[in-house]
Amino acid sequence: MQEGTETSSGHPAETGQGLWRGDVYAADCPTRLLLDRIADKWTVLLLTTLAGEPMRFNALKRRIEGVSQKMLSQTLRQMERDGLVTRTVEATVPVSVTYAIAPLGQTLVQALQPMIEWAETRMPEVGQAQAAYDRRAA
Repeated sequence: MQEGTETSSGHPAETGQGLWRGDVYAADCPTRLLLDRIADKWTVLLLTTLAGEPMRFNALKRRIEGVSQKMLSQTLRQMERDGLVTRTVEATVPVSVTYAIAPLGQTLVQALQPMIEWAETRMPEVGQAQAAYDRRAA
């Protein structure tokens, strides 16, 4: 816990520097819900895709293989609500909607990049560990 921070039963408190800080380990703390959302694979893939450039819905669907239209729509809506992406509607026929990463989302991408790099480069080691475990479990 950061110096100057007090939490009780998951309720956030202000730190000595005036920063809000929750307790993700407390069952009723709202930061637990946020952690669940930002750790979701679709959120991670959408944020890192939008970090490159703003995109329309169908371009995102084509770029992120395996995401359903429903899941893409739900995830984008939640990310917009959380302030991670922006949604711009252009009055064209048909209506054009473009999604872009918001400044808050950009700070999250900076935190996620090392994790993505780790996952992309450590898969052989993870595969070896899985194979060794499966041999022992058999």
